[in-house]
Order: sequence, then C-alpha cells, then structure tokens
Amino acid sequence: MASDFRLFNFKTLLMKAVIQRVSEASVTINGVKVANIQKGLLVLLGIEEADHHEDIDWLISKIANLRIFGDENQVMNVSLKDIDGDIIIVSQFTLHALTKKGNRPSYIKAAKPEIAIPLYERFILQMETELGKKVQTGQFGADMKVALLNDGPVTILIDTKNKE
Repeated sequence: MASDFRLFNFKTLLMKAVIQRVSEASVTINGVKVANIQKGLLVLLGIEEADHHEDIDWLISKIANLRIFGDENQVMNVSLKDIDGDIIIVSQFTLHALTKKGNRPSYIKAAKPEIAIPLYERFILQMETELGKKVQTGQFGADMKVALLNDGPVTILIDTKNKE
C-alpha cells in the first residue's frame, strides 16, 4: 500500500458501502483464501468521483461505531470496536452500477483504478488506525470469491452522498 494519497487532487469523492454483520466471512482468490474472519463485519466498498471531498473519515467512523451487535440482552447496542470484532473490506465498483437504461449495467460513475486504488488503500489504513488492529481485505480488481454467514441477517447500506 505504497500509494501516496497526496498526489491526487480530488474535487469530489462519494462512497457506497454495504455492511454485513457476519458470524464468519472469507475472500478467496485463485483458490487461495486471502482473508478469513469470525465475528465481525464484511464491508463491500464502492468509490465514485463527484463534487466535494470529506467522506473517508466520516464513513470509517460510522462503520467502526455502528451499534449493530447484540449486548448482554441481545439488543443491537454495541459496535465493532466494543466487541473487538474483525473486518474484511472488499472493493466493489459494481455498487455504482447504473441500471436506468437497458439491461446491461453501466459503471461509468465508478472511480477509475488510478483514483480508486489509493483511496481504497487509504480507507484500509485509516480503518486500521480507527480499530487499532490489522484489517483484512480482498484484492483490488481481482476475481474474488466472497463467502459469508450473515448474522441476523443484518445488512446496512451507507451512501456518503446522503449520509443516512
């Protein structure tokens, strides 16, 4: 992860994340398991260029502090940080698919690799800082096989454009 984020002048950054609470999750590339966790989160992350920049810090804090794990009464009231859970972050440009016209999705809003890779790497490094531990990942641009056992099921969608 040697990319230097400061080399880029981003006018706008939008991110979409699908956050899934999991009992277990893994990522396999070419038959090799590259990521494997038990209790925690699987985050599918899509990066798009847009009109203003500020979203990495907000999204990282939101994900790390979402109170979606059960407390002693099995009420969703504790966060990934509270349970010292693990996380896998997987880049997924298809979250920015446009499907309005025809039946073949368009991905023109997804950031190009020269923009998305440094942002993805920065996101991972900042999440590691936020959690105080190593974050597991997929591999940007690879054909990944993602397996998960969704716990709940609990799936949360976050779009930094709407901050909802």
